[in-house]
Amino acid sequence: MEIFDNILLGFQVALSAHNILFCFIGVTFGTLIGLLPGLGPTTGVAILIPITFGLNATTAIITMAGVYYGAMYGGAITSILINVPGDSAATVTCLDGHQMARKGRAGPALGMAAMASFTAGTLATLTLNLIAPPLANVALSFGPPEYFALTFMGLTLVTSLAGESMLKGIMSGVFGVILACVGIDAVSGVERFTFGNVYLLDGLGFIGVAVGLFAVAEVLVNLEQPMEQIFLKADLKLKNLFPNREDWRVSVGPMGRSSVLGFIIGMLPGAGATIATFVTYALEKKLSRHPERFGTGAIEGVATPESANNAAAGGAMVPLLTLGIPGSGTTAILLGALMIHGLRPGPLLFKSHPDFVWGVIASMYIGNIMLLILNLPLVGMWASILRVPYRILMPLI
Repeated sequence: MEIFDNILLGFQVALSAHNILFCFIGVTFGTLIGLLPGLGPTTGVAILIPITFGLNATTAIITMAGVYYGAMYGGAITSILINVPGDSAATVTCLDGHQMARKGRAGPALGMAAMASFTAGTLATLTLNLIAPPLANVALSFGPPEYFALTFMGLTLVTSLAGESMLKGIMSGVFGVILACVGIDAVSGVERFTFGNVYLLDGLGFIGVAVGLFAVAEVLVNLEQPMEQIFLKADLKLKNLFPNREDWRVSVGPMGRSSVLGFIIGMLPGAGATIATFVTYALEKKLSRHPERFGTGAIEGVATPESANNAAAGGAMVPLLTLGIPGSGTTAILLGALMIHGLRPGPLLFKSHPDFVWGVIASMYIGNIMLLILNLPLVGMWASILRVPYRILMPLI
């Protein structure tokens, strides 16, 4: 019965007019960020942090979480229509989504992407409801040895993000630890790396680092090397966006398997939605009776990555809320935003601020419904935004 009490509490918080409005703003802004090539959810959340200062913590995180999973929806539009992923998690969607568009099936591809995202997002939120409380209870028994092991694991996971150069990954990790040491030591009260500057006593400002590293850098890179905007003509009326019965028959299995696997991968610190999409796509290709169809416009090749990336977004919230460990780059930004708003992620968050935790989780149900409503009828409008030249679009961002 406790789970139903938690869900009821969450909906009482999330269904307030104020929170519904900002959830809608978040998912709308997230969709826009997701479909603009070269940006993505990490940049979108980083841009939004200063705007949420005047909001209470619950409303602020509901808005930023909306941007997170909203961007997962939006990335499919560019992948299908112009063969340019809105973010790295939508890269795999290009393989079959754009081929479907070339065959005149852009509508069903966009429709399947929206519905797969909605299904996976809803299942991920339901699983988050079931998994988070017992995991938080286990984490409450953690002592210094367990927290040291968690911290050590988080640092070693830097190597999994290093790419081809392990040396660069280790150097980045060491540099990050040095930056985190700036300010007054919490135990001894000794100043570290402040160089006599009073503005560094509290450490480096998270907002400046996040916006500079993710938002400004991405915009400048895209201004320097703008992507070519080539559109395919497509009939994007609502009636033409629904997949047929055969499309559903071949997509239901991959959608379910990708949702489960994507959620599990999303929970792993350092993995994220991009890895989830590649792993699930490779798995479905191996399981398929007709693997040769993948890459030529198979609709299950759209349903698979779109299910995986939205499920991974929900999965990444599990370690963030229960252990205070970000599962992806975007949840790392959310971690900083939580601290800015005076909340410390971890198992005690469920005990001390249950209205916040369950309000955010309940808002994810509402946000997924909003995204389905937004992405089907308004897909033509979203696509038209992509026609704005980058020299105009980037300064606005």
